[in-house]
Amino acid sequence: MRVLVISDIHANLVALEAVLADAGEVDKVWCLGDTVGYGPDPNGCVARLKGLPNLGLCVAGNHDAAVLGDMPFVEFNHDARRSLEWQREALTDESVDFLRSLPTAKQVCGEVTIAHGSPRDPTWEYILNTLAARLNFEAFDTNWCFVGHSHVQSIFYYNKERDRISLDVPREGRLIELKPRAIINPGSVGQPRDRDPRAAYAIFDSTAETWESRRVTYNIPTVQKQILAAGLPERHALRLAEGW
Repeated sequence: MRVLVISDIHANLVALEAVLADAGEVDKVWCLGDTVGYGPDPNGCVARLKGLPNLGLCVAGNHDAAVLGDMPFVEFNHDARRSLEWQREALTDESVDFLRSLPTAKQVCGEVTIAHGSPRDPTWEYILNTLAARLNFEAFDTNWCFVGHSHVQSIFYYNKERDRISLDVPREGRLIELKPRAIINPGSVGQPRDRDPRAAYAIFDSTAETWESRRVTYNIPTVQKQILAAGLPERHALRLAEGW
């Protein structure tokens, strides 16, 4: 089964459309959370995601929870709060219903566990280093765990024989034969933070047990204009062009 794995769309519909077009035909789409937050088109992203005929697993992220009132805005920085406040007012009832339907707990499909932040703390914890990864390998039993939240493409491997955690930053387009066990991040569709402004995603083949990290360009100036026109923080527009 060929699976499109996406995360952290962050209300960036232009980037999402570019990813869907670049990915081509897939059997399933798995979304690792944060459909909303930061960007200018939360309703468009929700509608596009909801309308996918092959949408499979989809979980809630911290921004999704916050815009629904399930997480206090004080947990976010000033600019993120401004965007969440605007999006709370902008969301339609249909968008709210979809976001409300998303599970906040980790999900399991075959040999894959899915969470937004981490299997230990699905909504909020970041896995940014080998120490955080080590603590989380005990929180899932499958061969692999797919997470988002950090906006950075990465693979943390656990070598049981050597009791060692290693970090790999996968090269774009390289087909990786996955081995147990690993925590894997496809990066962010709508707001990458690895100094590469292109939208990030991945293709997972559950039959061949392979992973391919991908990037695709999209019309960043259009999204920047949309952000500014909505009165959202200028910082959220500027960062898209630099990937930070």
